[in-house]
Amino acid sequence: MNWNIRGRLGLMMFLEYFIWGGWYVTFTTWLSQTLHFSGTQAGVAAGATAIGAMVSPFFVGLVADRFFATQRLLAVLHCLGGVVLFLASRQTEFTALYSLVLLYCLFYMPTMALTNSLAFRQMREPQTEFGPIRVLGTLGWIVAGLLIGTLRIESTAMPMRIAAGCSILMGLYCLTLPDTPPMSRTSKVTLASIFPIEAVKLLGERSMAVFAIASFLICIPLQFYYAFTNPFLNEIGVVNAAGKMSGGQMSELFCMLLIPWFFRRLGVKYMLVAGMSAWTLRYLLFAFGNPDSRVWMLWAGILLHGICYDFFFVTGQIYIDRKASKALRAAAQGLITFLTYGAGMFVGSWISGAVVEHYASSATTHNWPAIWMVPAVGAAVILVLFLVTFSERRKSLVSDAELAPQTAK
Repeated sequence: MNWNIRGRLGLMMFLEYFIWGGWYVTFTTWLSQTLHFSGTQAGVAAGATAIGAMVSPFFVGLVADRFFATQRLLAVLHCLGGVVLFLASRQTEFTALYSLVLLYCLFYMPTMALTNSLAFRQMREPQTEFGPIRVLGTLGWIVAGLLIGTLRIESTAMPMRIAAGCSILMGLYCLTLPDTPPMSRTSKVTLASIFPIEAVKLLGERSMAVFAIASFLICIPLQFYYAFTNPFLNEIGVVNAAGKMSGGQMSELFCMLLIPWFFRRLGVKYMLVAGMSAWTLRYLLFAFGNPDSRVWMLWAGILLHGICYDFFFVTGQIYIDRKASKALRAAAQGLITFLTYGAGMFVGSWISGAVVEHYASSATTHNWPAIWMVPAVGAAVILVLFLVTFSERRKSLVSDAELAPQTAK
Protein backbone atom coordinates (compact mmCIF):
# COMPACT_ATOMS: atom_id res chain seq x y z
CA MET A 1 0.00 0.00 0.00
CA ASN A 2 1.54 3.31 -1.08
CA TRP A 3 1.81 6.41 1.09
CA ASN A 4 -0.91 8.24 -0.82
CA ILE A 5 -3.45 5.57 0.11
CA ARG A 6 -2.13 5.46 3.69
CA GLY A 7 -2.65 9.19 4.06
CA ARG A 8 -6.15 9.11 2.61
CA LEU A 9 -7.21 6.24 4.83
CA GLY A 10 -5.60 7.90 7.85
CA LEU A 11 -7.60 11.09 7.26
CA MET A 12 -10.74 8.97 6.90
CA MET A 13 -10.13 7.43 10.34
CA PHE A 14 -9.31 10.82 11.87
CA LEU A 15 -12.58 12.36 10.69
CA GLU A 16 -14.59 9.24 11.59
CA TYR A 17 -13.66 9.39 15.26
CA PHE A 18 -13.42 13.17 15.50
CA ILE A 19 -17.14 13.16 14.76
CA TRP A 20 -18.01 10.72 17.53
CA GLY A 21 -15.65 12.25 20.08
CA GLY A 22 -16.87 15.71 19.14
CA TRP A 23 -20.48 15.26 20.25
CA TYR A 24 -20.77 12.16 22.43
CA VAL A 25 -18.42 13.00 25.31
CA THR A 26 -20.27 16.18 26.29
CA PHE A 27 -23.75 15.13 25.13
CA THR A 28 -25.18 14.31 28.57
CA THR A 29 -23.62 17.47 30.03
CA TRP A 30 -25.73 19.53 27.64
CA LEU A 31 -28.80 17.41 28.37
CA SER A 32 -28.52 17.65 32.16
CA GLN A 33 -27.02 21.07 32.81
CA THR A 34 -28.63 23.11 30.04
CA LEU A 35 -31.82 21.28 29.06
CA HIS A 36 -32.34 19.95 32.61
CA PHE A 37 -33.32 16.47 31.49
CA SER A 38 -33.56 13.80 34.18
CA GLY A 39 -30.82 11.24 34.74
CA THR A 40 -32.96 8.54 33.15
CA GLN A 41 -33.58 10.66 30.06
CA ALA A 42 -29.89 11.53 29.73
CA GLY A 43 -28.88 7.88 30.14
CA VAL A 44 -31.41 6.63 27.62
CA ALA A 45 -30.37 9.29 25.10
CA ALA A 46 -26.71 8.34 25.51
CA GLY A 47 -27.73 4.72 24.97
CA ALA A 48 -28.94 5.46 21.45
CA THR A 49 -25.45 4.54 20.25
CA ALA A 50 -25.99 1.04 21.70
CA ILE A 51 -29.10 0.56 19.58
CA GLY A 52 -27.09 1.65 16.56
CA ALA A 53 -24.40 -0.87 17.50
CA MET A 54 -26.99 -3.67 17.68
CA VAL A 55 -28.41 -2.81 14.27
CA SER A 56 -25.04 -2.21 12.62
CA PRO A 57 -23.94 -5.85 12.04
CA PHE A 58 -27.24 -6.63 10.31
CA PHE A 59 -27.12 -3.49 8.17
CA VAL A 60 -23.51 -4.04 7.12
CA GLY A 61 -23.93 -7.75 6.46
CA LEU A 62 -27.35 -7.73 4.82
CA VAL A 63 -27.13 -4.47 2.87
CA ALA A 64 -23.71 -2.82 2.72
CA ASP A 65 -21.66 -5.86 1.77
CA ARG A 66 -23.99 -6.81 -1.07
CA PHE A 67 -25.48 -3.82 -2.84
CA PHE A 68 -23.39 -0.64 -2.57
CA ALA A 69 -19.82 0.52 -3.03
CA THR A 70 -18.48 1.19 0.44
CA GLN A 71 -17.19 4.71 -0.20
CA ARG A 72 -20.54 5.82 -1.67
CA LEU A 73 -22.53 4.31 1.18
CA LEU A 74 -20.24 6.06 3.67
CA ALA A 75 -20.82 9.34 1.85
CA VAL A 76 -24.61 8.98 2.03
CA LEU A 77 -24.67 7.88 5.67
CA HIS A 78 -22.39 10.70 6.84
CA CYS A 79 -24.17 13.43 4.88
CA LEU A 80 -27.60 12.32 6.09
CA GLY A 81 -26.19 11.88 9.60
CA GLY A 82 -24.77 15.39 9.60
CA VAL A 83 -28.15 16.90 8.71
CA VAL A 84 -29.96 14.83 11.36
CA LEU A 85 -27.38 15.63 14.07
CA PHE A 86 -27.70 19.35 13.34
CA LEU A 87 -31.48 19.13 13.61
CA ALA A 88 -31.10 17.25 16.90
CA SER A 89 -28.92 20.05 18.28
CA ARG A 90 -31.81 22.47 17.83
CA GLN A 91 -34.28 20.45 19.92
CA THR A 92 -35.22 21.17 23.53
CA GLU A 93 -37.96 18.56 24.04
CA PHE A 94 -36.92 15.03 24.92
CA THR A 95 -39.01 12.96 22.53
CA ALA A 96 -38.03 14.92 19.44
CA LEU A 97 -34.37 15.10 20.44
CA TYR A 98 -34.15 11.40 21.30
CA SER A 99 -35.84 10.39 18.05
CA LEU A 100 -33.35 12.38 16.00
CA VAL A 101 -30.32 11.19 17.99
CA LEU A 102 -31.49 7.60 17.60
CA LEU A 103 -31.89 8.11 13.85
CA TYR A 104 -28.42 9.65 13.71
CA CYS A 105 -26.90 6.67 15.54
CA LEU A 106 -28.55 4.32 13.04
CA PHE A 107 -26.72 6.28 10.33
CA TYR A 108 -23.39 6.61 12.13
CA MET A 109 -22.70 3.31 13.91
CA PRO A 110 -22.50 1.21 10.70
CA THR A 111 -19.86 3.59 9.37
CA MET A 112 -17.31 2.36 11.93
CA ALA A 113 -17.43 -1.15 10.48
CA LEU A 114 -17.54 0.25 6.94
CA THR A 115 -14.43 2.40 7.39
CA ASN A 116 -12.59 -0.64 8.76
CA SER A 117 -13.83 -2.74 5.85
CA LEU A 118 -12.78 -0.15 3.27
CA ALA A 119 -9.33 0.15 4.85
CA PHE A 120 -8.80 -3.61 4.95
CA ARG A 121 -9.76 -3.94 1.28
CA GLN A 122 -6.92 -1.56 0.32
CA MET A 123 -4.24 -3.38 2.32
CA ARG A 124 -1.89 -6.17 1.34
CA GLU A 125 -0.83 -6.91 4.93
CA PRO A 126 -3.62 -5.75 7.28
CA GLN A 127 -1.92 -7.20 10.37
CA THR A 128 0.89 -4.65 10.04
CA GLU A 129 -0.73 -1.84 8.04
CA PHE A 130 -4.04 -1.35 9.86
CA GLY A 131 -2.73 -0.34 13.31
CA PRO A 132 -0.84 2.82 12.26
CA ILE A 133 -3.88 3.94 10.25
CA ARG A 134 -6.47 3.14 12.93
CA VAL A 135 -4.48 5.02 15.57
CA LEU A 136 -5.32 8.24 13.70
CA GLY A 137 -8.93 7.60 14.66
CA THR A 138 -7.97 7.77 18.34
CA LEU A 139 -6.03 10.95 17.54
CA GLY A 140 -9.20 12.39 16.01
CA TRP A 141 -11.12 11.68 19.24
CA ILE A 142 -8.33 13.36 21.27
CA VAL A 143 -8.29 16.47 19.08
CA ALA A 144 -12.08 16.75 19.33
CA GLY A 145 -11.94 16.62 23.13
CA LEU A 146 -9.16 19.20 23.32
CA LEU A 147 -11.02 21.51 20.94
CA ILE A 148 -14.36 21.30 22.76
CA GLY A 149 -12.70 21.73 26.15
CA THR A 150 -10.57 24.68 25.06
CA LEU A 151 -13.58 26.48 23.58
CA ARG A 152 -15.52 25.86 26.85
CA ILE A 153 -18.70 24.85 25.04
CA GLU A 154 -19.29 21.53 26.81
CA SER A 155 -22.73 22.41 28.17
CA THR A 156 -23.98 23.83 24.86
CA ALA A 157 -25.28 22.37 21.60
CA MET A 158 -22.18 23.57 19.73
CA PRO A 159 -20.27 20.26 19.98
CA MET A 160 -23.13 18.55 18.15
CA ARG A 161 -23.10 21.23 15.47
CA ILE A 162 -19.34 20.98 15.02
CA ALA A 163 -19.70 17.20 14.69
CA ALA A 164 -22.58 17.68 12.24
CA GLY A 165 -20.47 19.92 10.03
CA CYS A 166 -17.57 17.49 10.20
CA SER A 167 -19.95 14.64 9.29
CA ILE A 168 -20.99 16.40 6.09
CA LEU A 169 -17.34 17.13 5.33
CA MET A 170 -16.57 13.44 5.91
CA GLY A 171 -19.39 12.47 3.55
CA LEU A 172 -17.97 14.59 0.76
CA TYR A 173 -14.46 13.32 1.46
CA CYS A 174 -15.63 9.71 1.22
CA LEU A 175 -16.45 10.26 -2.44
CA THR A 176 -12.72 10.74 -3.06
CA LEU A 177 -11.73 7.43 -1.42
CA PRO A 178 -10.65 4.40 -3.50
CA ASP A 179 -13.50 2.54 -5.15
CA THR A 180 -14.54 -0.40 -2.97
CA PRO A 181 -17.37 -2.32 -4.67
CA PRO A 182 -19.58 -4.84 -2.84
CA MET A 183 -18.17 -8.34 -2.56
CA SER A 184 -21.28 -10.54 -2.39
CA ARG A 185 -23.85 -9.41 -4.92
CA THR A 186 -25.04 -12.92 -5.69
CA SER A 187 -24.95 -14.52 -2.26
CA LYS A 188 -28.24 -15.27 -0.57
CA VAL A 189 -29.26 -12.78 2.11
CA THR A 190 -30.02 -14.62 5.36
CA LEU A 191 -29.68 -14.02 9.08
CA ALA A 192 -27.25 -16.94 9.20
CA SER A 193 -24.91 -15.01 6.91
CA ILE A 194 -24.47 -12.43 9.69
CA PHE A 195 -24.11 -14.76 12.70
CA PRO A 196 -23.49 -18.28 11.29
CA ILE A 197 -24.67 -21.09 13.52
CA GLU A 198 -21.07 -22.26 13.84
CA ALA A 199 -20.13 -18.90 15.39
CA VAL A 200 -23.01 -19.14 17.85
CA LYS A 201 -21.88 -22.68 18.71
CA LEU A 202 -18.63 -21.22 20.00
CA LEU A 203 -20.66 -20.14 23.02
CA GLY A 204 -21.24 -23.82 23.76
CA GLU A 205 -17.71 -24.07 25.15
CA ARG A 206 -17.64 -23.05 28.79
CA SER A 207 -14.69 -20.65 28.62
CA MET A 208 -16.16 -18.85 25.61
CA ALA A 209 -19.60 -18.69 27.22
CA VAL A 210 -18.14 -17.26 30.45
CA PHE A 211 -16.19 -14.70 28.44
CA ALA A 212 -19.29 -13.67 26.46
CA ILE A 213 -21.46 -13.35 29.58
CA ALA A 214 -18.76 -11.41 31.45
CA SER A 215 -18.29 -9.10 28.45
CA PHE A 216 -22.02 -8.37 28.37
CA LEU A 217 -22.23 -7.79 32.12
CA ILE A 218 -19.12 -5.59 32.42
CA CYS A 219 -20.50 -3.25 29.76
CA ILE A 220 -23.37 -2.37 32.10
CA PRO A 221 -21.18 -0.54 34.65
CA LEU A 222 -18.99 0.71 31.79
CA GLN A 223 -21.80 2.90 30.51
CA PHE A 224 -21.62 4.97 33.71
CA TYR A 225 -18.22 6.23 32.51
CA TYR A 226 -19.15 6.92 28.92
CA ALA A 227 -22.44 8.66 29.72
CA PHE A 228 -21.77 10.54 32.94
CA THR A 229 -18.07 11.30 33.46
CA ASN A 230 -18.22 14.64 31.66
CA PRO A 231 -21.33 15.86 33.55
CA PHE A 232 -19.68 14.71 36.79
CA LEU A 233 -16.44 16.60 36.14
CA ASN A 234 -18.27 19.75 35.06
CA GLU A 235 -20.62 19.66 38.02
CA ILE A 236 -17.82 19.42 40.60
CA GLY A 237 -15.96 22.30 38.97
CA VAL A 238 -13.24 20.72 36.83
CA VAL A 239 -12.14 23.20 34.16
CA ASN A 240 -11.77 21.96 30.56
CA ALA A 241 -13.21 18.57 31.48
CA ALA A 242 -13.49 17.38 27.87
CA GLY A 243 -9.86 18.25 27.22
CA LYS A 244 -8.75 16.43 30.37
CA MET A 245 -10.82 13.39 29.44
CA SER A 246 -8.82 13.10 26.21
CA GLY A 247 -6.00 11.92 28.47
CA GLY A 248 -7.85 8.62 28.55
CA GLN A 249 -7.36 8.15 24.82
CA MET A 250 -3.71 9.15 25.16
CA SER A 251 -3.20 6.42 27.76
CA GLU A 252 -5.04 4.05 25.42
CA LEU A 253 -2.40 4.62 22.77
CA PHE A 254 0.39 3.98 25.27
CA CYS A 255 -1.18 0.82 26.70
CA MET A 256 -1.71 -0.54 23.20
CA LEU A 257 2.07 -0.72 22.88
CA LEU A 258 2.30 -2.69 26.13
CA ILE A 259 -0.25 -5.35 25.24
CA PRO A 260 2.21 -7.77 23.55
CA TRP A 261 4.57 -7.64 26.56
CA PHE A 262 1.80 -8.20 29.12
CA PHE A 263 0.08 -10.79 26.98
CA ARG A 264 3.13 -13.04 27.01
CA ARG A 265 3.46 -12.77 30.79
CA LEU A 266 -0.12 -12.72 32.02
CA GLY A 267 -2.07 -14.69 29.42
CA VAL A 268 -5.67 -14.07 28.41
CA LYS A 269 -7.33 -14.65 31.78
CA TYR A 270 -5.25 -12.27 33.84
CA MET A 271 -5.16 -9.64 31.12
CA LEU A 272 -8.96 -9.64 31.23
CA VAL A 273 -8.88 -9.62 35.04
CA ALA A 274 -6.52 -6.61 34.97
CA GLY A 275 -8.91 -4.76 32.67
CA MET A 276 -11.94 -5.48 34.85
CA SER A 277 -10.01 -4.57 38.02
CA ALA A 278 -9.12 -1.22 36.45
CA TRP A 279 -12.80 -0.40 35.97
CA THR A 280 -13.49 -1.05 39.66
CA LEU A 281 -10.50 1.06 40.71
CA ARG A 282 -11.49 3.87 38.34
CA TYR A 283 -14.94 4.22 39.88
CA LEU A 284 -13.53 4.17 43.41
CA LEU A 285 -11.14 6.96 42.44
CA PHE A 286 -14.03 8.98 41.02
CA ALA A 287 -16.10 8.34 44.17
CA PHE A 288 -13.43 9.71 46.52
CA GLY A 289 -11.74 12.28 44.27
CA ASN A 290 -12.36 16.02 44.17
CA PRO A 291 -11.02 18.96 42.13
CA ASP A 292 -8.90 20.21 45.04
CA SER A 293 -6.64 18.13 47.29
CA ARG A 294 -7.63 14.82 45.67
CA VAL A 295 -7.65 15.93 42.06
CA TRP A 296 -4.95 13.29 41.43
CA MET A 297 -7.67 10.67 41.93
CA LEU A 298 -9.68 12.14 39.08
CA TRP A 299 -6.61 12.20 36.85
CA ALA A 300 -5.74 8.63 37.77
CA GLY A 301 -9.29 7.51 37.01
CA ILE A 302 -9.11 9.12 33.57
CA LEU A 303 -5.64 7.77 32.78
CA LEU A 304 -6.74 4.24 33.72
CA HIS A 305 -8.71 4.22 30.49
CA GLY A 306 -5.84 2.60 28.63
CA ILE A 307 -5.89 -0.43 30.93
CA CYS A 308 -9.69 -0.39 31.21
CA TYR A 309 -10.20 -0.48 27.46
CA ASP A 310 -7.14 -2.16 25.97
CA PHE A 311 -6.66 -4.90 28.54
CA PHE A 312 -10.28 -6.00 28.33
CA PHE A 313 -11.63 -5.19 24.87
CA VAL A 314 -8.47 -5.55 22.80
CA THR A 315 -7.42 -8.66 24.71
CA GLY A 316 -10.93 -10.00 24.22
CA GLN A 317 -10.65 -9.47 20.47
CA ILE A 318 -7.37 -11.40 20.49
CA TYR A 319 -8.98 -14.18 22.54
CA ILE A 320 -11.86 -14.52 20.06
CA ASP A 321 -9.39 -14.55 17.18
CA ARG A 322 -7.62 -17.50 18.83
CA LYS A 323 -10.79 -19.41 19.70
CA ALA A 324 -12.61 -19.14 16.39
CA SER A 325 -11.55 -20.75 13.14
CA LYS A 326 -10.33 -18.40 10.41
CA ALA A 327 -13.64 -18.62 8.53
CA LEU A 328 -15.62 -17.65 11.64
CA ARG A 329 -13.50 -14.89 13.12
CA ALA A 330 -15.39 -11.96 11.60
CA ALA A 331 -18.77 -13.42 12.61
CA ALA A 332 -17.55 -14.20 16.13
CA GLN A 333 -16.19 -10.67 16.55
CA GLY A 334 -19.52 -9.30 15.32
CA LEU A 335 -21.42 -11.44 17.81
CA ILE A 336 -19.34 -10.21 20.75
CA THR A 337 -19.66 -6.61 19.54
CA PHE A 338 -23.43 -7.08 19.48
CA LEU A 339 -23.37 -8.37 23.08
CA THR A 340 -21.05 -5.64 24.40
CA TYR A 341 -21.35 -2.32 22.57
CA GLY A 342 -24.94 -3.19 21.73
CA ALA A 343 -26.89 -5.12 24.37
CA GLY A 344 -24.55 -4.47 27.31
CA MET A 345 -24.28 -0.73 26.73
CA PHE A 346 -28.03 -0.50 26.10
CA VAL A 347 -28.88 -2.08 29.45
CA GLY A 348 -26.16 0.02 31.07
CA SER A 349 -27.65 3.24 29.69
CA TRP A 350 -30.97 2.56 31.42
CA ILE A 351 -29.41 1.48 34.71
CA SER A 352 -26.86 4.30 34.84
CA GLY A 353 -29.55 6.88 34.07
CA ALA A 354 -31.82 5.49 36.79
CA VAL A 355 -28.99 5.52 39.34
CA VAL A 356 -28.00 9.10 38.50
CA GLU A 357 -31.62 10.22 38.78
CA HIS A 358 -32.04 8.38 42.10
CA TYR A 359 -29.12 10.28 43.63
CA ALA A 360 -30.07 13.68 42.18
CA SER A 361 -31.18 16.47 44.50
CA SER A 362 -31.78 18.71 41.46
CA ALA A 363 -31.12 18.63 37.72
CA THR A 364 -27.58 19.92 38.31
CA THR A 365 -26.75 18.54 41.77
CA HIS A 366 -25.99 14.88 42.49
CA ASN A 367 -24.50 12.65 45.15
CA TRP A 368 -21.63 11.53 42.93
CA PRO A 369 -19.76 9.40 45.51
CA ALA A 370 -22.89 7.25 45.92
CA ILE A 371 -23.41 7.11 42.15
CA TRP A 372 -19.86 5.92 41.43
CA MET A 373 -20.00 3.24 44.14
CA VAL A 374 -22.77 1.46 42.20
CA PRO A 375 -20.65 0.63 39.10
CA ALA A 376 -17.60 0.05 41.33
CA VAL A 377 -19.42 -2.68 43.25
CA GLY A 378 -21.00 -4.04 40.07
CA ALA A 379 -17.65 -4.32 38.29
CA ALA A 380 -16.07 -5.94 41.37
CA VAL A 381 -18.80 -8.60 41.54
CA ILE A 382 -18.43 -9.40 37.84
CA LEU A 383 -14.66 -9.55 38.30
CA VAL A 384 -14.92 -12.13 41.11
CA LEU A 385 -17.41 -14.26 39.18
CA PHE A 386 -15.18 -14.19 36.11
CA LEU A 387 -12.09 -15.02 38.15
CA VAL A 388 -13.58 -18.18 39.62
CA THR A 389 -15.43 -19.45 36.54
CA PHE A 390 -13.15 -18.69 33.58
CA SER A 391 -10.39 -21.06 32.50
CA GLU A 392 -8.30 -20.50 29.39
CA ARG A 393 -8.23 -23.35 26.90
CA ARG A 394 -6.23 -23.38 23.72
CA LYS A 395 -8.41 -25.61 21.55
CA SER A 396 -10.95 -24.03 19.22
CA LEU A 397 -14.42 -25.52 19.28
CA VAL A 398 -14.77 -25.44 15.50
CA SER A 399 -11.72 -26.02 13.31
CA ASP A 400 -11.22 -24.87 9.75
CA ALA A 401 -11.24 -28.50 8.62
CA GLU A 402 -14.56 -29.18 10.31
CA LEU A 403 -16.12 -26.05 8.82
CA ALA A 404 -14.83 -26.55 5.28
CA PRO A 405 -17.58 -28.91 4.06
CA GLN A 406 -20.28 -26.59 5.38
CA THR A 407 -18.62 -23.54 3.86
CA ALA A 408 -18.46 -25.21 0.47
CA LYS A 409 -22.21 -25.76 0.34
